[in-house]
Amino acid sequence: MKPYPDRVDYLPIIDRPAIRWPNGARVAFWVAPNVEHHEYLPVFNGRLDPYPRLPYPDVRDYSYCHYGNRVGFWRMLEVLDKHRIRCTVSLNVAVLEHFPEVRDAMCARDWAFMSHGIYNTAYLTTLSEAEERAFYADTIATLARHTGRRLKGMLGPNLTGTGRTPDLMAEAGLVYHCDWLHDDQPAPIRVRSGRLVSVPYALEINDSQLLKGYCDGAYFERMVRAQFDRLYREGAESGRVMCLALHPYVVGQPHRARYLDRALAHILAHEGVWQATADEIAEHFLAHHYDQWVAHAARFRA
Repeated sequence: MKPYPDRVDYLPIIDRPAIRWPNGARVAFWVAPNVEHHEYLPVFNGRLDPYPRLPYPDVRDYSYCHYGNRVGFWRMLEVLDKHRIRCTVSLNVAVLEHFPEVRDAMCARDWAFMSHGIYNTAYLTTLSEAEERAFYADTIATLARHTGRRLKGMLGPNLTGTGRTPDLMAEAGLVYHCDWLHDDQPAPIRVRSGRLVSVPYALEINDSQLLKGYCDGAYFERMVRAQFDRLYREGAESGRVMCLALHPYVVGQPHRARYLDRALAHILAHEGVWQATADEIAEHFLAHHYDQWVAHAARFRA
């Protein structure tokens, strides 16, 4: 039995081609604010319930998430602006229509955008192939209409997908997928046609995983710093990727913003940090490393 699905090759980090980031950087550091919109009355698809706590509407959970677009986004933005961070927004594209002030603030800063679905309460898991294909067409068109940008990547809504998701992403012209959490470096994802790569996202230092009842802001800062310090040391041999995943309704709470500020200050004080977007990381890997990695992996399959 194969230990991995056919989508990705097993390449131990001790035996793979070295990655070189621009200007000799050790770490490609990208910041991913998840700018989301959760529906007040979502449609339950029969498998994944967006609000399992009680029958709809779940006013508590809906309004807690909605805090992000009303207040938390702006507090988070102040910290990101202080450090001149160009983010890659993990975007529920409906935000572009529902919250024009948020949309305009992100566009004014020339942030990159990857799809995080339409709503964070509408999942991909039960879609037919035709429905999923239409989903990509919708998200691509919506982003282009509101921002003039081409959609290049996706983090599935609530990290959901189907077995055909990578194939349909590549077919639609996307070049990277962030749902694969299997590495500290980008890696090829096998698709029917075209090319697709994984760009490392973060759950271990994701504010929604840590700060919603599991640890305080000071511990979150310590974890972020420790994650960076280790990757920075390892990146001297072969470039690493570090993602800092944020949620405005979490990190934008009044008592937490200072810990984000301190963590960013620590990271950006180091030489050899490429503060990039996920688009840039994927495109660099595709242009400079993809073919070499595919050829190297073929030796293991022979």
